[in-house]
Amino acid sequence: MQMHPHDSLTTHFRINALQSKALLRLGVVTVEDLLLHLPVRYEDISSIQSVGGLIHGHDAVVFGKIGGLKTRKAWKSKVPIAEGWIEDGSARIKIMWFHQPYLAKMLTNDMYVKLAGKVAGSEGKLYIANPEVEKLESLPIDRHDSIFNNTEKLDETLYPVYRETKGVTSKWFFHTVQKCFERGVLDVLEDPIPHEILARYNLPTLRTALLWIHTPKKAEHAKSARKRFAFEEVFYIQVVKARERNATQQTTSYRFNTDTKHIASFTERFPFPLTTAQKKALDTIMHDLAGAYPMSRLLEGDVGSGKTAVAATTAYAVATSRPPQAHTKEVGTALSFGNLQVAYMAPTEILAKQHFESFIEYFKHLPLNIGLITGSGCMKFPSKSNPTKPTKISKAQLLKWVHNGEIPILIGTHALMYKSVVFKHLALTIIDEQHRFGTKQRKALAKKDTRLPHLLSMTATPIPRTLALTIYGDLDITLLDEMPKGRKPVITTTVTKDTQEKMYEHVRSELTAGRQAYVICPRIDEPDPEKETALNVKSVTEEAKRLKANVFTKWRIAILHSKMKPLEKEKIMQEFYNHEIDVLVATSVVEVGVNVPNATNIIIEGAERFGLAQLHQLRGRVIRGTYQPYCFIVSDSKSEKTRDRLKALITAKNGFELAEHDLMFRGSGELYGGKQSGLTDLGMEAIKNIKLVEAARTEAKALVAQDATLARYPHIHAKITHIAEHLHME
Repeated sequence: MQMHPHDSLTTHFRINALQSKALLRLGVVTVEDLLLHLPVRYEDISSIQSVGGLIHGHDAVVFGKIGGLKTRKAWKSKVPIAEGWIEDGSARIKIMWFHQPYLAKMLTNDMYVKLAGKVAGSEGKLYIANPEVEKLESLPIDRHDSIFNNTEKLDETLYPVYRETKGVTSKWFFHTVQKCFERGVLDVLEDPIPHEILARYNLPTLRTALLWIHTPKKAEHAKSARKRFAFEEVFYIQVVKARERNATQQTTSYRFNTDTKHIASFTERFPFPLTTAQKKALDTIMHDLAGAYPMSRLLEGDVGSGKTAVAATTAYAVATSRPPQAHTKEVGTALSFGNLQVAYMAPTEILAKQHFESFIEYFKHLPLNIGLITGSGCMKFPSKSNPTKPTKISKAQLLKWVHNGEIPILIGTHALMYKSVVFKHLALTIIDEQHRFGTKQRKALAKKDTRLPHLLSMTATPIPRTLALTIYGDLDITLLDEMPKGRKPVITTTVTKDTQEKMYEHVRSELTAGRQAYVICPRIDEPDPEKETALNVKSVTEEAKRLKANVFTKWRIAILHSKMKPLEKEKIMQEFYNHEIDVLVATSVVEVGVNVPNATNIIIEGAERFGLAQLHQLRGRVIRGTYQPYCFIVSDSKSEKTRDRLKALITAKNGFELAEHDLMFRGSGELYGGKQSGLTDLGMEAIKNIKLVEAARTEAKALVAQDATLARYPHIHAKITHIAEHLHME
């Protein structure tokens, strides 16, 4: 029976219920899914020896199953000994550990292991002495076939190792893929990437790449195949982004010019001078607003770099501009009706309220109405009874004024997306830390208007250039890489157990002076010892109890983590903001959170478990006020690599430098989760290569420019439909 890529695996293979569940967990349903379940690494089997061929006095590396484990004492010396045997299908050999009897209890019979040690004993009574042990879920190779008999398909030293789960092993994947090859599936595969693109970058065809990645004859083959699949993955995302950008450029927006004197009259009132970076950003944005199609821009800057000031100035430029003129019946006269409108969306209710308060400060000298809409109510500034204060109003009244165009600036959470919220002339959408906002969402927000609003998206997450080019390919990127003058830099200190008490003394002195503190822990609860291996990692729940009992006994402590309900989280953050809480013990959920100017200290426990960019963002929580901020990086890791990473946190000039450091030395999957970006581990590795990303971006833009509907490329269209759904972009 001819095998086709879209066939279900059950059509060609007997798969039991346990295997079926396991494959589903890994997203492997069809033959094509199986072929694209790529090896995560290759086992170098050049050093693996057959137990039957071991020689006295030589070093041995063997894979197999252990058994016969027991402890005893040597007859004469009484030295405690752990012993057993290992067999690999060719023979069995004794193993002995001297002075390590506990090993017999740590290991179990029938366990798969990799052993490395010296062959000792005498002829006929050989044993492996004091071998190092590595426990294995399964053997990376089939003891009866693949090591000693059927290796002619492979390079002698490379054996693919696949991601596995309970129910399917790496061996199962290897043998099942080989059966697919034998049944001719490669002969009916169609390569989705155009041949001329592959040729331009010397990439193998799909057929060759699959052979090379699953059965490499040499390391270069596997490397070349991985490069092809990495390029392909980034290319598809770039096609999605290029189509998004193309769709935006096919629409119209409110187009207007704002002169520099008009902008200066607003920015000159700021209690601080604009940085050069802010001025450049505003020049670029004003140029966009006067352009032929809607702006799509990502403003990226460290916490405290002045993104809100740029957003407020952009909102001012829009909200003080008039919509297109409507002609009356009297020839030659025109009516100007109202102002253009701005929607500002924040990720949480408390942040929306803070932005509302900030905008009141920015706009209080102007005759402009500012509205706030959240799940718990609506407000408007100014109040009729007190022009210096906001007032609570009904949702119906607010929506009426927004619909009439009487409220030029509306700030809110996702409540802005409600069907009942209808703008009259929505010209600008500002999104704070919510980048998954494509053409569809902008159209939904603009409702009946045929024009697409300009988009200014903002983030304090430091993103490496290659990753930004990939996942934000539909947005132009502006960096605020300069901090305002007078901003006090955070004093960052690394802390070990020996210096912990000194840290606590400092934080207590700050709390006594009326300041507040964050304590960040890597996990929420202690692990269940019966279900999970106990990690030496502090949890929010236990650390809060310990700190209250022993460290910050006089102060009010509360906890915050992702398992809490949204309203509960909002309540805790509001209480912390109001200084009803002194110490907030939390997970990294506060990474993008409320601004508490009075919080000047942050303790980050288990710092080695966070990416540098994440640590930098957490540290940014304490630079909001005028007081000197402090950050304590707590780690007992003995790893030199970890120590070097944490040193970079102290020496790097800004978050962008740290993000690049993290990308190269820690891995982008940890820097910016694959689930968020839509990239697999292979794709995340690929974005370390700027040339590959730029090549994929160039080819995607050219392809979409030729054929935006992808009618000539049905296979690419099918692939990107799935990706677009994943990224919530189409």
